[in-house]
Amino acid sequence: MLIRPRRSVLYMPGSNARALEKAKTIDADALILDLEDAVAPDAKQQAREQVAAAVKGRGYGRRELVIRLNGAGTPWARDDLKAAIDAGPDGILIPKVNRPEDIADVAHEVNAAGAPATVRLWAMMETPLAMLNARDIAGAAADPQSRLAVLVMGTNDLAKETRASLAQDRQAMVPWLMTCVAAARAFGLDIVDGVYNDFRNEAGFRAECAQGRLFGFDGKTLIHPGQVAPCNDAFRPSDQEIASARTIIDAFDRPENAAKGAIELDGRMVERLHLDVARRTVAIAEAIIASETILT
Repeated sequence: MLIRPRRSVLYMPGSNARALEKAKTIDADALILDLEDAVAPDAKQQAREQVAAAVKGRGYGRRELVIRLNGAGTPWARDDLKAAIDAGPDGILIPKVNRPEDIADVAHEVNAAGAPATVRLWAMMETPLAMLNARDIAGAAADPQSRLAVLVMGTNDLAKETRASLAQDRQAMVPWLMTCVAAARAFGLDIVDGVYNDFRNEAGFRAECAQGRLFGFDGKTLIHPGQVAPCNDAFRPSDQEIASARTIIDAFDRPENAAKGAIELDGRMVERLHLDVARRTVAIAEAIIASETILT
């Protein structure tokens, strides 16, 4: 499986041409070019055209490009999907996913159009039904035809729909956040945390990034370019983590440990499950280094 960093995932309004151009210089791992929430109804067509042109024109370097559609049942959904398929982004983000069939419907259209396998689907987890159906939604990934690769937490919409609060370190959200992390991991998906709204509060933002990493998220969605650098730092494996991971890998690579399920290392017991974690830590660290050395 291709491992790619998804530490910082920045929303960019598709109706803002200057923002789309500026995004070419922002150090985010991924960009969500938005046709939905960030775009007024009378600007939907313009946004669609600008986003499609931006994706076709490339020029975004190693950044992963994702187009967020308007939801099924809106007047813009079908044209959005057609334009996204034609543009050929790295990902298409489906909003308001409630059930696995919502992913299957979009996947059917993408597959029928003959889109390259590199075009993956991302799913917004932002409704009460999505929380109740998280396992089944993530389970869509068991079918390669689903193209599902990433779950994205939509915490603002989730707070609105459930009337739960984002205050006090998101205590009310923790069961849903962890349910979605577990669902993602059960089916080999990446998952990124929701946005932090007070973008001028750097201390609060860093704290929520640390919380998200503690919960097991791969990265965080962002609403302001100023959030990118601290987010990248927060979700980057530390030098100590990388060194420890390499020590574990080297230990299990020794001939005398090749068949062992567990070994003693520096006074502690280390199992093969720790080897799997170590290999991923090194792989994501190497992917980050590789992405940062590519000229933008």
